[in-house]
Amino acid sequence: MRRSTRRHLTVATALVAATTAAVAITTAAGATDGKEHAIHAIQGGKAKNVILLIGDGMGDSEITLARDYTVGAAGRLNMDAFPLTGAYTTYAVHADGTPDYVTDSAASGTGWATGVKTVNGRISKTPGGDKPVRTLLELAQRNGYATGDVTTAELTDATPAVLASHATDRSCQGPADMAKCPKDTIAAGGPGSIAEQEVDHKVDVLFGGGKQRFDQKIADGRHKGLTVTEKARKLGYQVVTDDASMKAAKPGRPVLGLFAPGNVPTEWTGRTAAVGGTDPQRCVTSNSGRPSTTPTLADSAAKAIQVLEAKQKANRSQQGFFLQIEGASIDKQDHSADPCGQIGETVAFDRAVKVARDYAAKHPDTLVVTTADHGHTSQIVPLEATPPGLSSTLVTDEGQRLKVNYSTNTPGQSQEHTGTEVRIAAQGPLAYRVLGVTDQTDLFTTIREALRLR
Repeated sequence: MRRSTRRHLTVATALVAATTAAVAITTAAGATDGKEHAIHAIQGGKAKNVILLIGDGMGDSEITLARDYTVGAAGRLNMDAFPLTGAYTTYAVHADGTPDYVTDSAASGTGWATGVKTVNGRISKTPGGDKPVRTLLELAQRNGYATGDVTTAELTDATPAVLASHATDRSCQGPADMAKCPKDTIAAGGPGSIAEQEVDHKVDVLFGGGKQRFDQKIADGRHKGLTVTEKARKLGYQVVTDDASMKAAKPGRPVLGLFAPGNVPTEWTGRTAAVGGTDPQRCVTSNSGRPSTTPTLADSAAKAIQVLEAKQKANRSQQGFFLQIEGASIDKQDHSADPCGQIGETVAFDRAVKVARDYAAKHPDTLVVTTADHGHTSQIVPLEATPPGLSSTLVTDEGQRLKVNYSTNTPGQSQEHTGTEVRIAAQGPLAYRVLGVTDQTDLFTTIREALRLR
């Protein structure tokens, strides 16, 4: 056993032994299951499956805001029910390796996808030499695992991209978007755009938005003149575009789900924050701009698990699957100072957490981890506060007023990420490794060791 693993195990065992009476926690459904999960997290050994859930921009403030608004200050979300919880640091680096204290999603995702910190804007490449670094998904495929990548952003956005592509700049999403990645183009001998790389990897499940990127035509190589979607079909993908066709997709072939031209529309709407605040508002738990045929993140997660599990059973594989699920627009609505959109996306993500935890309850050899890529701007402030930036007053489901403030940039500008550490919580084999304060790159090692990836 490695020295670092022995250290983690000793600390975690001591913690569980010392806090046995306090470990049991009340889940959202009211059951007490924390002690059993904690013990399994110490003793569980190898994981057959890993489900990694990323709430983009979902810092503690964003979690608290969604909790307060929906289930109340004393309530608990599904993500609050994990038996083991810690925090991890999220900083990026400059090209010379010195800290860049506020990360973007590309650098943070690269951290857990590869175990290597990089510069903001870069996708799974080194900070100085711009060299590709093998990702968890690539390692999982090499070791015989089924793989999936699910998001509410464009599939070519930074967080889903870090698993199945390597790009000098996150903007190089489709064949027509390669201005900042001249060495990555097919004409230059590179791997092509993020969209091209994702289908080239033959990821078993790709669900999200970004149809506009996959509809771009490939400029060079043997698929020149085809769109990326047409190329995907040639590679054997089933292409689905709505909830019905997603649910009808058959196991045995990879599935590419393109559910929106750009980002998948948010589930909730409401008035955005304003200078001087807003009148007290209730959020609208619907969105006229979201087609009724759009699958929820929870439904996408459930279908992804079904496809991945069926593939491995059909292949009689001893290995399971690796699946990443991202709630992307928590971040995007935070940028827009839109508290209702932000809360709705956190709630949608929390339902996907429940899907993952329900699966793990029946398959205890599944490691489930939920975390964020970075912190963000929203802060709950006193009702009497007069923030200098944007704010909004909400009327929660408890009938109380709550004021949320957005002041990380001047009004009219996109609100900014923050450099804070963020929550990481887990259950299942090796979940104890999230305890304490770790770094984003440690998550790579946790998943690699849980799946025994070589």
